[in-house]
Amino acid sequence: MKKTEKEIQHPKNVIFKQNEEPLMVEEPPLVYHAKRYSYADYLTWTDDVLREIIDGIVYSFASPTLKHAIAVRTFIGRAFYFITKRKGKCEIFTAPFDVLLPTNGETDNDKIYNVVQPDILVVCDLSKIETGVCIGAPDMIAEMLSPSTKKKDLSVKFNLYEKVGVKEYWVVCPNNKTVTVYILQQNNKYDAGTTYEVAHGATHVPVKTLKGLNIELKELFKDITA
Repeated sequence: MKKTEKEIQHPKNVIFKQNEEPLMVEEPPLVYHAKRYSYADYLTWTDDVLREIIDGIVYSFASPTLKHAIAVRTFIGRAFYFITKRKGKCEIFTAPFDVLLPTNGETDNDKIYNVVQPDILVVCDLSKIETGVCIGAPDMIAEMLSPSTKKKDLSVKFNLYEKVGVKEYWVVCPNNKTVTVYILQQNNKYDAGTTYEVAHGATHVPVKTLKGLNIELKELFKDITA
């Protein structure tokens, strides 16, 4: 079949087609091209495809797995109860929830090139919540790792969250039953990360953003199919 001018050849022989909808990167492949998509473009897409934009590049992602959903539900449940009981000023949200991350204080939709859908986010400065979206870095983000999102979560998103100042970043791996927590340091860089592994006897993980809250790993990684 003859290629059209709108087809783009990835270096690893993966063909991506560009139609009326944006050129999407189906994880894990990554492709760079002249067009940078913005939040203004994002608002024009009306289909049901789950997407994020990072540095102007569009990523599509699949619906969560059962293990993924259980981990998110557990964290949300514990954190929401904790915040309500303590009458804290923070709020917790879960995807789908648009998080706009300007890198240089941009406010115009066509100048914002980072729109993400974190699995979990905690926001303590509620002035960042406007018209159903978060504009600016949440205090904490947790991403549930999967084979298809591993590269993005550990590199592309890691670098973005560090750059915009997310103070606490959790990478949760339900398959390996591990949680790695990165804390932003005074030099605006993440530390080397602290990994909590069920296999090595870890039982809970403290949430620095919500001081006093601990997430039990046996609940986070509960297997309801057993």
